[in-house]
Amino acid sequence: MAVQASFTRSLKEYVIITIALFINALGWTAFLIPSKIVGGGVAGISSLVFYATGMPMAVPLLAINAILVIVGLKILGRTFGVKTTYSILVLSGFIAILQYYIKDPIVPERFMSSIIGGILCGFSVGLIFSQGGSTGGTDIIAMIVNKYRNVSQGKVILLCDVVIIASSFLLFKSLETVVYGYVTMTVTSYAIDLYLTGTKRSVQMFIFSNESTAIADAIGKDMGRGVTFIKGKGWYSGEERDIVLVIVRKTESQLIFRTVKEIDPKAFISLASVTGVYGEGFEKLR
Repeated sequence: MAVQASFTRSLKEYVIITIALFINALGWTAFLIPSKIVGGGVAGISSLVFYATGMPMAVPLLAINAILVIVGLKILGRTFGVKTTYSILVLSGFIAILQYYIKDPIVPERFMSSIIGGILCGFSVGLIFSQGGSTGGTDIIAMIVNKYRNVSQGKVILLCDVVIIASSFLLFKSLETVVYGYVTMTVTSYAIDLYLTGTKRSVQMFIFSNESTAIADAIGKDMGRGVTFIKGKGWYSGEERDIVLVIVRKTESQLIFRTVKEIDPKAFISLASVTGVYGEGFEKLR
């Protein structure tokens, strides 16, 4: 049963990744490439090669990623995930097919194309990340640089994207094209962050109340969330009491506020955003 459950979970992840890769390819081939907008990453480099030579974007995309994977294996000394290799191959295939059939932008206005293309690319990358996958590319470059220099991977990826998009000026001689590229880069980054932390954002709540047991019972029974008691002592009053600690989705916090207010209107609540929560009821450890 455990093997079957693991296989089913793995199959579901690959199905989601495949759908995300198609969305990513659609963003490039239906909006960015026909509008001559250069985005970031290896896909951005591949689009520059396409604009300069007419070579299908999938060819340099696959070739550059293959080189990066080989170099990464040699320098980093570890194998890359199967999901990353799968993503590189499938994304190249989708882009090859869609670019063959799509010649004109779906939206003729370049600004809207940059926005929609950025949203599709960002949403799809966020979806891939959520399944433990990666599209390779500049991620590998960032890992290599990070091994030898104390520079965060995020900064390396950002620098690569800035340089790639800026280089489009050498090809098109147009500042407008560069600006649209940066618009796409910004929207893509925002869409990734919004997907990964938006709907899944969690908060940590400390509840100080004389009715801590009743509040904990309500949260546990009504919401199915775990509650922890922390022993505390008031400095001024000298009284000892149980402080209620609970971590929930941000969307659930308002329900807790209402629940606490019904039980103890004089309760004191501290709420703070949490970067990530992993474990039962939240994200899986990967």
